[in-house]
Amino acid sequence: MESYRTVEREASAEFVEKRSKFIGYIKPVQTEAEAAAFIQSIKAKHWDATHNVYAYSLREGQTRRYSDDGEPQGTAGLPVLDVLQKGEVTDAVVVVTRYFGGILLGGGGLVRAYSHAASLAVEAGRVQLMRQCLLAELVCDYNQYGRIASLIPECAGAVDDTVFADTVRIRFHMGQADFDKFEKRLADLTCGAVTAEAGEKAFFAVLEP
Repeated sequence: MESYRTVEREASAEFVEKRSKFIGYIKPVQTEAEAAAFIQSIKAKHWDATHNVYAYSLREGQTRRYSDDGEPQGTAGLPVLDVLQKGEVTDAVVVVTRYFGGILLGGGGLVRAYSHAASLAVEAGRVQLMRQCLLAELVCDYNQYGRIASLIPECAGAVDDTVFADTVRIRFHMGQADFDKFEKRLADLTCGAVTAEAGEKAFFAVLEP
């Protein structure tokens, strides 16, 4: 997987439907243990709620889990998970807390309410695209630094760190295809005097095209 979508931050949002209060919570997570810990924290916070419905989707093992937490089967947890899947959002957990307001919503009403709460939570968490990039670095002279520092973002890369000593060491990350193009332009720019070394890969947030 070279890219995936997740949420940027932990967030929450709420609304009221026929006197029932729904609070949607979301958090970026990477493991089932992290998801379980977040679910438990919300359950502890809202111990007096009528229901604490949850769903999560993880890249690890392509894991998908959900719970209706006492609501009629298929009316709560599955709609929440469906919001994540339709939005192609993974490595995220959603908990929707409901305080019953005394008016029954019916099966269709519950599906719409839990879906809406999950959608509000996802929106509040800010969906972002994560792309796998190469971690790279290069060493150049001071008279080469300015042009090379400009070349990196021109090739869709981002500088992570710059160390100024006798020479300048630049650490940056960039997609594989972009790095291949960058190497050619760097060679042309420096007449082959400066080369970049790529090491491990990691995921970074990028703007969606």
